[in-house]
Amino acid sequence: MKIVQLICAPVRTGFFFDDQLAIKNGVEHDGFTYKGLPVTPGFSSLRQAGEAVSVMLLLENGELAWGDCAAVQYSGAAGRDGLFVAEESMLVLNRVVKPWLEGKRLTTFRELAAELDQMKDPETGRLLHTAIRYGVTQALLDAVAKARRKLMVDVIAEEYGVEPLSSPLPIFAQSGDDRFTNADKMIIKGIDVLPHGLFNNVHDKLGRRGEKLLTYVEWLKKRIGELKPRDDYRPVIHVDVYGTIGMAFEHDPEKIISYLEMLEQTAAPYRLRVEGPVDMGNREAQIGMMQLLTRLLEQRGSSVELVADEWCNTLEDIKLFAQARAGQMIQIKTPDLGGINNTIDAVLYCKAQGVGAYLGGTCNETDRSAQICVHIAMATGPAQILAKPGMGMDEGYMIIYNEMGRILALRKSASVYGNKNLIKA
Repeated sequence: MKIVQLICAPVRTGFFFDDQLAIKNGVEHDGFTYKGLPVTPGFSSLRQAGEAVSVMLLLENGELAWGDCAAVQYSGAAGRDGLFVAEESMLVLNRVVKPWLEGKRLTTFRELAAELDQMKDPETGRLLHTAIRYGVTQALLDAVAKARRKLMVDVIAEEYGVEPLSSPLPIFAQSGDDRFTNADKMIIKGIDVLPHGLFNNVHDKLGRRGEKLLTYVEWLKKRIGELKPRDDYRPVIHVDVYGTIGMAFEHDPEKIISYLEMLEQTAAPYRLRVEGPVDMGNREAQIGMMQLLTRLLEQRGSSVELVADEWCNTLEDIKLFAQARAGQMIQIKTPDLGGINNTIDAVLYCKAQGVGAYLGGTCNETDRSAQICVHIAMATGPAQILAKPGMGMDEGYMIIYNEMGRILALRKSASVYGNKNLIKA
């Protein structure tokens, strides 16, 4: 079967693009946005509406396959590709990708995705923006699945030699700035991992180092006890701090470890994960510090799990972090890896190295990219998957939870697309 036509449409994402560097430098809130001037190239304001491009492939049999090109909230930060602009990207898609795709025979997803992921723009000589590679490979996976009359999860399983999951994955929900109301929602819904918290400053109003986060974790533990939907509810507390713990303690490893142990004691009896405790400004320094902190925590018998995020963007980055054990868990921030073939490889590599694979992404994705990530997760079996897109909590959690439920139900049915081979004895 061949691809007949590529059609692009500008669409909205579930959140916004934010200038992380400016925000971390201490700008003031102004309603839903921030006061001040942007410092990251490409930004016209500190917060601006998220943009995406829906890539639709019309197939020979009349079916339509699609995926969405989307980039992370903090585009242009910590080594990532720059701001994604839908209008500019559609020009590239029509000029570079369209001639390659139209008339293309659908072979295997792995072959097509690898070719697309290495494609360069002849005018610049550079790889296509990660968001373009992300969205087009989503559409290719859907196209191959439709050509074979299979679920996307089963295409991945067949081509990568893995067994899809037969039970739900833990879902990690993110609260955004509304970390109190959204945490209540998460607890009531019995979410497995919570709350993210969006801590881009850990000082309290008196300027005391780390008190804001300590106070919040103490409140959260109490709130879980008050609102838990069942007696055996034991969520993992996972907070994202964007390197601010390192900033608060002058990147002194012993001070950071002491503070993390205080957080651990405050969170007990719940497991604690801390994402992005430091941001050292480049990949090599980040790996070195995360490796040191991970080793020190384990030597001291701490159960705190550090999650690598900053400077861990590409498949190459993830492999280096995993090899160095620079964190007990690694976020695989899906849009940053470009082609979703890299996301699949990243999950499988982390698991082979004995490192927790967190299939993440960003609040700034779309419903479609999130749904396709669920198929990847159910095929590869990461430790957890992010509820996305958006920061309202309910919407992203619904999209991930519902797609997971559909996959599990369809794979249990012997009538999926008339393919009885989907059900294994």
